[in-house]
Amino acid sequence: RWFTHFYVVSVLWNGFLLIWLFQAEFLGGSLPAWIQHMHHALGRDSQSKDTGNERFSALLVLLLLWLHSCRRLAECLWTSVFSDGVIHIVQYCFGLGYYIAVGSTVLSQVPTNIRNGKELSVQICWYHIVGVTMYIWASLHQHRCLVILANLRKSKSGKVVSLSHSVPFGDWFERVSCPHYFAELLIYVSMAIMLGFHNVTWWCVVTYVLFNQALAAVLCHKFYQENFSSYPKHRKAFIPFI
Repeated sequence: RWFTHFYVVSVLWNGFLLIWLFQAEFLGGSLPAWIQHMHHALGRDSQSKDTGNERFSALLVLLLLWLHSCRRLAECLWTSVFSDGVIHIVQYCFGLGYYIAVGSTVLSQVPTNIRNGKELSVQICWYHIVGVTMYIWASLHQHRCLVILANLRKSKSGKVVSLSHSVPFGDWFERVSCPHYFAELLIYVSMAIMLGFHNVTWWCVVTYVLFNQALAAVLCHKFYQENFSSYPKHRKAFIPFI
């Protein structure tokens, strides 16, 4: 239930960064000094060659990251039915920090010489189209899977009747135990594609998401197997067929 706080922070913080970057890109504004310090800390050369594609890619990724946070916040508030489970204080603090850091990571991929006031030349490339398509596809499936999980605890009229766990069926649940985690990974991979495949920093973020979601999925998969004797044996934990 407290994951809701993560998405509130993400919507506010990444929305703030998005507005800042949009103003710098289109309105000739300036990025603040702390962005320069962040570039320097991450080893980014402030005099590196600026390309319109690189700047547009970062803006697009930050926009979709913000939209992703908005959708997840809406799902936490109006779709999901949470049990009485608790979260460790360390995990809670880390989650808050993560959603602040991930948006800042996107912003740090923008060359600092954007401050020269050049007008952004929007050049839509094939990898932008592929990435956005994958993002929409994964987001739709993640939402469907979260609706399936929520409906397990609701009556046909939509009233919450139970907080216990049940075996989900339908959509990607036919292949894996935690398709919403798999969809989360695909969403981050789609952003790596939108950044042109070669962005090592964002692939580090993808690697973190891979291990984080995989660990949670394996624990959830074992829970299903231990508590439901008739649990489908063909289902994998996280990634289909693996």
